[in-house]
Amino acid sequence: MSIPDIELSNGVKIPQVGLGVFQISDDNEVINSVKWAIEAGYRHIDTASFYDNEEAVGKGIIESGIDRSKLFITTKIWNDIRTYDDTKEQFQRSLNKLQIDYLDLLLIHWPAPGYEETWRAMEDLYKDGKIKAIGVSNFQDYQIKHLMKTATIKPMIDQIETHPFMQQNEMHEFLKQENIVHEAWSPLGGGKNSVLDNETVKEIADAHKKSVAQVVLRWHIQRGEVIIPKSIHENRIKQNIDIFDFSLNDDEMNTIASLNENKRVGSSPDNNEWLEKSKEFNTLADRIKKGL
Repeated sequence: MSIPDIELSNGVKIPQVGLGVFQISDDNEVINSVKWAIEAGYRHIDTASFYDNEEAVGKGIIESGIDRSKLFITTKIWNDIRTYDDTKEQFQRSLNKLQIDYLDLLLIHWPAPGYEETWRAMEDLYKDGKIKAIGVSNFQDYQIKHLMKTATIKPMIDQIETHPFMQQNEMHEFLKQENIVHEAWSPLGGGKNSVLDNETVKEIADAHKKSVAQVVLRWHIQRGEVIIPKSIHENRIKQNIDIFDFSLNDDEMNTIASLNENKRVGSSPDNNEWLEKSKEFNTLADRIKKGL
């Protein structure tokens, strides 16, 4: 299975489909998911320090037997890290856990206050050749503009919640104009916002003899987005990249576009109170423990 690449503004190429590992806390499940994905043809793995599974991702990569140079590995800096030195130290901790000596992509996880210094450290790590590309996650257009007042390097990617019920059309156009790649997290929605039970999309899926998930992921692909669907099931991991043997016509694309309700699964980057509180925890388990 050959997955197409999207070229970032600096010429680095990112596979358009990657494996996401958010909310997979069991080490064996993480290891198996990574191994199954690599075996199926994935070459892009997306994790974060906040997920507390970087070590298991690293083990999965090693056990897969694949050469490091063939993979595109992303991790993220959480909101409790907001100084220049702390950012560099967190970067090294992530490398150690992943058991690699460079990153393909490092992102600021959320625009919590103080991200300017985090970005400055990331710029220097990039200039030193320790990271091939740098970007942001969950940033709105005004937050990217604010960052650029002090930054010397523009983010190469913005990873934002995007799915048929939260299509991010204004951000999509902004990112396109700024030559920043749009990467979609939670591409299938989630919880009450899951698109998998939508009857309209089911009809399109039936017409193509594909699953609803495959149709939705194909919709993202045709919008030019990078996607990182998560699964711990081998068959679904394989299905999630089996989306390059069909295409949606304009009517089908427009039908899915009509489902937009601007309904989020996750937190809002405009919620300043939440962003401030997010600096008080550093993993998903820690957040749950503190009730934040």
